[in-house]
Amino acid sequence: MSHKEKKKIIYKTYVNMTDLLVESMKSFSMTKKQIYKHEIVLNPEILDDLFKKGRGVIGNTGHYGNWEWAALTSSFYLKHQPVGFYKPLSNKHLDRYLKKNRSRFGMHLCSIYVTAMAFESYKGKTAFFAMVGDQSPSKVETAYWFNFLNQKTAFIHGAERYAKRYDMAVVFLNIQRVKRGYYTVEIIKITEEPKQMPESEITRIYMENLEKIIKQHPENWLWSHRRWKIKPNEKSIIRN
Repeated sequence: MSHKEKKKIIYKTYVNMTDLLVESMKSFSMTKKQIYKHEIVLNPEILDDLFKKGRGVIGNTGHYGNWEWAALTSSFYLKHQPVGFYKPLSNKHLDRYLKKNRSRFGMHLCSIYVTAMAFESYKGKTAFFAMVGDQSPSKVETAYWFNFLNQKTAFIHGAERYAKRYDMAVVFLNIQRVKRGYYTVEIIKITEEPKQMPESEITRIYMENLEKIIKQHPENWLWSHRRWKIKPNEKSIIRN
């Protein structure tokens, strides 16, 4: 890209970050009707079909679009029990307030530090686990490495690991801004049979879906969260 093209994306990226900040604050006072109007799930029938089959689902997305509003609106569309993960804040009063707000429409929120316990507690039940898969892994040794946006990039593989352990379907959540303050969520099925998928394949498909939408609208991704702070070592295997 030319310098002029890059500057244009950078400008739009800061506009996106500002919008997300304002929208996050607005979510504290939004009614169910308002949330329903501003973030629409286009094809919930995919999840309805999995619910009828008694299948739990992992919905994997990224820091793209308004994922916070998607969490709030999930209970309006899902027959599954929605479960989300969050990182507790050190300020207990603020943490309690944010957790109450994010769960007020029916989502069950769990600390990221008890992820394994959360999955075990819903074993055999039709729950929908919302996960954000573009976080930087804490350990280089256990990460899956892919060429992502022309960079050697480490990916966490919790969604794949838990999907195989508990035989859960996996979908990708494509969250797109239609216009300012309005979003759609498209459900893209990755697999119904995770145990039959080769190692790292679920994570690779997730990565490719995320890369595709970022290339289409790069300004809608949260570039500020230092995605490439972890570098591969001599034992890292680039899988694509």
